[in-house]
Parts: sequence; structure tokens; C-alpha cells
Amino acid sequence: MHVIADLSVIPIGAGASVSDYVAACERVIEEAGLNRHLHAHGTNVEGPWDEVTAVVKRCHETLHEMGAPRVHTTLKLGTRTDHEQTMDERVSKVEGLLRK
Repeated sequence: MHVIADLSVIPIGAGASVSDYVAACERVIEEAGLNRHLHAHGTNVEGPWDEVTAVVKRCHETLHEMGAPRVHTTLKLGTRTDHEQTMDERVSKVEGLLRK
């Protein structure tokens, strides 16, 4: 099953700046070969359900390995059964409507 996820992984107890942790999680997603889009409050990730959820687990493992004692994740998942839709297609559709 294809899924589009909105993922926000937050290390707790790791200090005020979390950019190193965000970059580490982005590398995990990139190494998995999944399509991703970083935004100001997280990352959109798309791909097969099992691969996307495995990346979330690996992000947690990576942040713990970096020394974060706690990791909190907010995850929104969306699937469709009528057809497979990409993140780019979803955004393009709305942008097209805005141009009208």
C-alpha cells in the first residue's frame, strides 16, 4: 500500500537546537530511497507503507544513538484505494486551482 506521511521527529533532552538531529533523520530517509520533502515543521515522505514505517523506526534509533534520551514523533498518514497519488500531484492540483 502506498502512503504519504507527514513526519515530525523531535529529540527531547538534546538541547535547544535540533538541526543536527533533523539532518540525521533526513539522511535516513534519503538512504532508504524514499521521496521526501523537508518543510519548516517536519518532512513529507511517500512510498510503500512498510518502508515508510521502517524509516520512522530507524529515525528513532538514529536519534537515540546520537544521544537523545527521548524521541517524540508526530505522524500523519494518508492512503488511497482509488488510485496512487504522489505528493507532487497533490500540491500541483491545489496550485492549479489557485491560478484560476
